[in-house]
Amino acid sequence: MPSLGRRRANALPSDLGVCGWLESAPPLPPARRLEGTVEADCVVLGAGFTGLAAAHRLTVLRPSWRVVLIDAKRAGGGASGRSSGFVVDAASFIAAMPPAQASRVVRLSRQGIDALRTRVAEDGINCDWDERGWIHAAAGDEGCRSLASLEDWLDQSNMPYEVLDSAGMASAVGTSFYQRGIRLPGSVLVQAGALAHGLATRLPPTVTLFEESPVTSIALGNGYRLRTARGEVRASRLIVALNAWAPNLGILQQRLFPLLTFGSLTRQLTAGEQAGLGDRDTWGILAQDPMGSSVRRTADQRLLIRNEIHYDRRVRCSEDRLQAAQQGHRTALAARYPALADVPFETTWAGPMGAVPNLRPFFGRLGEGAATTGGFTGAGIAMGTALGRLTADLVCGEDSPALADALALEGPRWLPPQPFLGMGIKWRVRQMNASAGDCL
Repeated sequence: MPSLGRRRANALPSDLGVCGWLESAPPLPPARRLEGTVEADCVVLGAGFTGLAAAHRLTVLRPSWRVVLIDAKRAGGGASGRSSGFVVDAASFIAAMPPAQASRVVRLSRQGIDALRTRVAEDGINCDWDERGWIHAAAGDEGCRSLASLEDWLDQSNMPYEVLDSAGMASAVGTSFYQRGIRLPGSVLVQAGALAHGLATRLPPTVTLFEESPVTSIALGNGYRLRTARGEVRASRLIVALNAWAPNLGILQQRLFPLLTFGSLTRQLTAGEQAGLGDRDTWGILAQDPMGSSVRRTADQRLLIRNEIHYDRRVRCSEDRLQAAQQGHRTALAARYPALADVPFETTWAGPMGAVPNLRPFFGRLGEGAATTGGFTGAGIAMGTALGRLTADLVCGEDSPALADALALEGPRWLPPQPFLGMGIKWRVRQMNASAGDCL
């Protein structure tokens, strides 16, 4: 069990572009910022899907506790609200794991989906929840080989799926760009910003949410003390749900690292533009090709394109980087839908993810009464929700088969220290971006 000790932030979250998901989500009430000293039984640092799940679970396990949830930005304003909205429980990176590990990941992911489904239904969260199934698709030969391996694993796991040939893909999504696809019935799509905002505005009354309050240090001493520019939270228990930002606070520095991915959302399409976009009014495509684009047709009839990655250890993104990413999105849109090549993008944004080379998330203790999880590598809605809930179980001393699954996860490999880590990541990112080729 690592010792948390004293931690100071070496960088604070910065602007990552205007996110269309968050712009079109139901607005949050005015932010409540931390001022003065606040006492709590448990403080949760990070108000994305993981932290929101942890805070809610604490109120179920310990109804009398005072829970503080604190974020440097608005709730869901980081990776969660900037996600592409694919709620993943079956994918190629899971299929590549040893069978026991893959089974644990699937079980935990589905527990996360079940928890979200319940919250959406019981709290009436309007987030375009859609369980009709999204598509793994391949445009090139390497993607087709990857898709065949995924199909083998689905067969071995007795999971249902629907195979789409090139004609089937053209019928489903209105483009001849793809050679083959697999639709996973029951897989979930959401409007990520609306889901995050809905969860944040429906927290139980025993949770106090502080936003726009970057934590500058964590210290031990009669519990945990989290300091911001204007205040301090003191609590006997701590859950860190920062994911990509954790290393900048000295947490999980040698277990995960931040990567930025980029999304662009078009204006709403006209009726004529919508006519050739397939046999469903909404759909989603995850690419099997190396660095291929994720594509969504949204419920409000826009197209979302997501591709390219960028490394910045402080999780910052320049305007020039956003513009370069948008150009890559324009190329991908034109390749799939030439008739829509000039449809304007209304927003382009970066979304940070906590990445690990072996695609195994971290879950565990940070010290006495403290726990953390992270490293979901772009698939954090379901798994982040599940493991966030289980961090609450861990700090409360609960026990369950689900917690045993989480504690048995293999976890990420140790990473080299800086500057070697940064040099290696930048080299690998250049390779990965270059690998996209015609399948971007």
